[in-house]
Amino acid sequence: MRIVLDRPRCEGHGLCEEAAPQLMHLDDGGELVLDREEIGSADTAPANAAVRVCPVAALRIA
Repeated sequence: MRIVLDRPRCEGHGLCEEAAPQLMHLDDGGELVLDREEIGSADTAPANAAVRVCPVAALRIA
């Protein structure tokens, strides 16, 4: 499975980072950086939480 970021849609709210800090972070400019795009079964719950809390629907699981 992968977590996919729609970069043009992302507004850098940071809610996803709070939900899944092991998978992503905001850089110094407020841009979201995916530390790991490929996710295993142990990361499914945090990835799903990050997708759910994104107010602009910039993340999805594929």
